[in-house]
Amino acid sequence: MTTLRMAAVAAPFDRDLEADFARIEKLIGEAKAEGVRLLALPEAALGGYLANLDGGAEGPPALAADGPELKRLASLAGDLVVTAGYCELDAGRRYNSAVCVSGDGLLGHHRKVHQPLSENASYGAGGEFAAFDTPVGRLGMLICYDKAFPESARALALDGAEIVVCMSAWPGSRTNPAADLAEDRWKRRFDLFDRARALENQIVWLSANQSGTFGDLRFVASAKVVDPGGEILADTGVVEGMAVAELDVGAALATARRSMAHLADRRPEAYALVSRGWGRSA
Repeated sequence: MTTLRMAAVAAPFDRDLEADFARIEKLIGEAKAEGVRLLALPEAALGGYLANLDGGAEGPPALAADGPELKRLASLAGDLVVTAGYCELDAGRRYNSAVCVSGDGLLGHHRKVHQPLSENASYGAGGEFAAFDTPVGRLGMLICYDKAFPESARALALDGAEIVVCMSAWPGSRTNPAADLAEDRWKRRFDLFDRARALENQIVWLSANQSGTFGDLRFVASAKVVDPGGEILADTGVVEGMAVAELDVGAALATARRSMAHLADRRPEAYALVSRGWGRSA
């Protein structure tokens, strides 16, 4: 039996890159002390998220995918596999992106595909979902609103992802917010998506999120590790923290898929869709 100790983080990050790196270095140190081999940091861990989703917010510092900041992140990761979100600059355009790194360098990259509210005023959209191999298994990455779409995680599962890491800057409700963040309806949705995506694809799911407040947004934290049966193994709740869990990933997937294998039992020929008036026009 080969177990993997993994962790998902809920923590605040802002425009101060040096402070962000200091926090990341501390979190990596804590993860290593816990025997963690896979560490998921939130969306926009380098430079913070948008201050609002109204379309006019100044964005975080834009970084090149091959720039010194991501090389620094890889160096800090060392023998850990670390995922983190950042604002990517490519050919003059910004993207809400995530990377997976280790001390060996870049292992995987993802650009957020689905954009809520007015996020498209600040970022271009990605256009694909792809899994990739790492020292801790085959991974896939999503960013925040991507997880609201079943096709996103399903595409990664069909590409062989055993573990999906979803990095978020997921806020509480902007209308009728709950006084107790634990009772907030957007927090409940965040948790439901995490459990549903794990269960329907019978995969391991790591959910990292921003915590605290930034600009107009109050984040729900709720970082967690979910098993292939949709059960939460570790959860930070609505506060800053690190959700740590240990699992034999291969055995867990085999057990979940033994009698009812959701991926193997699919009937793609029955899923033809006719899109009439749905979706954004190009």
